[in-house]
Amino acid sequence: MNTLPVVLCFGGTDPTGGAGLTADTLTLASLGCHAAPVVTAVTAQDTAGLKQFAACDPELVIAQARAVLEDMPVAAIKTGMLVNAMLTAAVESILQDYPAIPLIVDPVLATNAGQPLADEPLNEALRALLVPRATLLTPNSLEARALAPSADSLDACAQELLSLGAEYVLITGAHEPTAQVVNRLHGARITETFHYERLPGDYHGSGCTLAAACAAALAHGIDPVNAVIQAQRYTWNTLRHGWPAGRGQSLPDRLFWARDRDFLGKS
Repeated sequence: MNTLPVVLCFGGTDPTGGAGLTADTLTLASLGCHAAPVVTAVTAQDTAGLKQFAACDPELVIAQARAVLEDMPVAAIKTGMLVNAMLTAAVESILQDYPAIPLIVDPVLATNAGQPLADEPLNEALRALLVPRATLLTPNSLEARALAPSADSLDACAQELLSLGAEYVLITGAHEPTAQVVNRLHGARITETFHYERLPGDYHGSGCTLAAACAAALAHGIDPVNAVIQAQRYTWNTLRHGWPAGRGQSLPDRLFWARDRDFLGKS
């Protein structure tokens, strides 16, 4: 029987459908995977910003995840919005039982508009509990500096996070004042630099899309370096086809390929 790779996603809800678990689900479906979403928080937000949010009970988060893991062959696990140290510890308690499943950690600390989605102790909980287990860590430059505050450069941030146990660290540079967006992938023996055209405007859910695309590629059995390469290309195209759904940031079009004949090589 043909089956889709299952990716278990821990994250928050987003009523706009632009970020969080909806972004994960659309991205994974677009890339040939089945998303199994575990709700860690409920948010009230629009495309302009966050209104409020509430964390889920850790026991309920554990119950959601174990229900999936004990029933379905999960090929990859992705974490997104975790809100606080207690929820992070709950997630890590589950991961202890599944060390062989690739783990993609998207350290969601704020919205794309800069509003906080986490409390202060979360940074240390991520460093202590999830970074050491990560197959791939995908912080933007602001998140990288928050997770490695003593580092004096983004490269130094990556090296510190690698020293904590992460296998690969992809630091994205959309927040940096550069003409192009410069992303850098760091591993124990590699540093790869990627340049992308800086697109106009801002996008709601771009980080979720990238991390979920990486998870999809890993779930398909692609090695981490090539998974990151493919995920970045896909994500940039979702942004290139982004659309203004509301009065704030544009939303990535995760199903752009279904409408873009050029991308599919059709006349």
